[in-house]
Amino acid sequence: MKGVLRKNPHTPRAPNTLHTPMQVIASNKKASFDYEIVETFVAGIQLEGREIKSLRNQKPNFAGSYVTIQQGKPILSDLNIPRYHHDSQPDYDPKRKRLLLLKKTEIDKIEGKLSRQGITIVPLEIGLERQWAKVKIGLVRGKKQYDKRRVMKERDEKRDIQRIMKQR
Repeated sequence: MKGVLRKNPHTPRAPNTLHTPMQVIASNKKASFDYEIVETFVAGIQLEGREIKSLRNQKPNFAGSYVTIQQGKPILSDLNIPRYHHDSQPDYDPKRKRLLLLKKTEIDKIEGKLSRQGITIVPLEIGLERQWAKVKIGLVRGKKQYDKRRVMKERDEKRDIQRIMKQR
C-alpha cells in the first residue's frame, strides 16, 4: 500500500465544526404574527467588541428594526442592542446602523425579490454560530387584518382544547 496516507488512530478526532447550529439569543416573535415569511437568509453582522459582549449578556430589542439595501450593501437599522454594563465609553448608540454580511449572489437575489410590490426585509432572529454573530433575515409580505384575526382564533381554540384535555 504505497502512497496511501493513513491517519494515526491514536490522535483525537476534532469535532465537525463546519455546520454547527445557530444558538438563538433572541427572536422577533412579532414578525411572524405581522408578516407572511416568504424566504429566509442567514447573514453575518458587523459588530463592535462591546456590542458582541452585550449580545451575550442581554437581549436585543427588535421593535421597529428593518433591513435596507444601500449601494449594494444590506444594512440593519434600529436594532436596539443595549449598552454593555462594563463599558466606560460615553459615545455608544444602541440603535446605530449595522452592516450585514451576505454573498453578492444572495444580495442580488434579495434585490430582485424586493422589486416586487409588498415585499420587505425584517430581522427574524439573532444568535451566535461558534463565535460569530448571525442574523436570520426574512423577505416578508404584510398580513391582512383578517389573517391576523384567524391566527388569534386558531391559537385560542388550541389553548381551549389543551385546557380541556388537561382537565380529563
